[in-house]
Amino acid sequence: MFDITVRRATADDSKRLTRLVRASRAYRGDYASMVDGYQVGGAYIEHHPVFVAVDGSGRVLGFYALLVDEAELDLAFVADAAQGLGIGRLLMEHMAGEARAAGLASVRVVAHPPAEEFYLRTGAVRTGTVPPTGRIHWARPELRYDVA
Repeated sequence: MFDITVRRATADDSKRLTRLVRASRAYRGDYASMVDGYQVGGAYIEHHPVFVAVDGSGRVLGFYALLVDEAELDLAFVADAAQGLGIGRLLMEHMAGEARAAGLASVRVVAHPPAEEFYLRTGAVRTGTVPPTGRIHWARPELRYDVA
C-alpha cells in the first residue's frame, strides 16, 4: 500500500470533502437525497474534529468527523477509487484513538444502511435501528464503537 497520512482537516479542505461526499457511489438511487446539496462547510470543519487520510501527493482518500460532545461519528467517507485499500479501517482506528483521548467510552454511529457491514467489520456492534425521519425514508442501523 502507498504512503497514507491522517491529518486534521482545515476549512481549506471543505470543497474537496464536499466533492467526496457528493460523488460517493454509496449514495446513488434511493439514497441520493441524503447528499443532494450536502456541504462539508469550513465552519463545521473548524468546530469539530475532522480528519482526512491523504496520500503522498496530498490527494484526499477519505475522512471522518467526530462529534465529541455527542460522542457520535457524524461523517465517514472513503473515495470510491480508494475503497478496499484499508483507508476506512485506518480512519476508524484513528477515530477510536481520538475518542479515547477526548475521554469518551464509546462512539455512536447512525449508519447508511449499505455501510453497516463495514462498521461491523471494524469493531462496531449493532445497538438498534433509527426510524425514518425527514427526507430520510428508510430505517438506519444504529451501532456503537467501544473505545475505552
